[in-house]
Amino acid sequence: MDLSIVIVNWNTRDLLQGCLHTVYAGLGALRAEVIVVDNASTDDSLAVLAAEFPAARVIANAQNRGFAAANNQGFAVATGRHILLLNTDTLVLGDVLPAMVAFLDEHPKVGVMGPRVLNTDRTTQNSATGYPTLARLALQTLGLDRFAMFDTYRMAYWDRRDQRAVQVISGCAMMVRADAMRAVGMLDADFFFFGEETDWCHRFARAGWQIIFAPVGEIVHFGGGSVRRLHHKRDIMLTEGTVRLHRKHGGLAAGLACYALLFVFNLSRALAWSVAAIVLQSARPRARHFWGVVGGYGAAWPKARA
Repeated sequence: MDLSIVIVNWNTRDLLQGCLHTVYAGLGALRAEVIVVDNASTDDSLAVLAAEFPAARVIANAQNRGFAAANNQGFAVATGRHILLLNTDTLVLGDVLPAMVAFLDEHPKVGVMGPRVLNTDRTTQNSATGYPTLARLALQTLGLDRFAMFDTYRMAYWDRRDQRAVQVISGCAMMVRADAMRAVGMLDADFFFFGEETDWCHRFARAGWQIIFAPVGEIVHFGGGSVRRLHHKRDIMLTEGTVRLHRKHGGLAAGLACYALLFVFNLSRALAWSVAAIVLQSARPRARHFWGVVGGYGAAWPKARA
């Protein structure tokens, strides 16, 4: 098998349907399998899979196990030489899948790679980034990352049209070499939704594998997906994942520093947008958003997973 495509779904039936149609249309001559892990959806996702995509292998969970744990279930049964993590809120364009497989076949030292990821208006997403070090998070908090010379985290000024070694590939469309995964291990299931791909890439790099962004094709990513409805809770989950990352790789002190730094980030934005909201009605939703993050910030400290 050339490729195993693992897709985790939670109540995104329509997105999943669109994604899978483009996946099957884009396989070309690849010998491939599609594995969908459903995290206890209640929106008829399983019925759609059975009716429209009988070739897909479906793992139906009785509860939402989170993104990392569900992907690991898919990895455990995958038989491909390469494995693609793909979000439900994506569309595969053209021959990107065969091109990604060919790239890994031609570059045996690459353990993880990602293609260009586009927004729905075909602008480029920052899908390949640097590692969120404390220094980079501090620059973000101070707003200095708006200047290209300081933007080494999101790398927003890079148009993603040239191949580069990077530190993180987004989990929305990430292809990994199965042999490398077996050496490094699967995703850390302690990360429930955010931070897992950053941790994984960090572990691949420490094991000596290259992490490469290669513009060999394009995938559209709508963004948000199953967490779009969570609003400020999404940012709390993102913060929890980032703090967990620092605590895991830097110890308690690093975790506390990250937790404090991101609290300052969110509080400063809440205050700034509240001031702006005095004269600009359009600023009020942003002010409410950041105050929501601040109000629920206690949940951003990582807790032990059951």
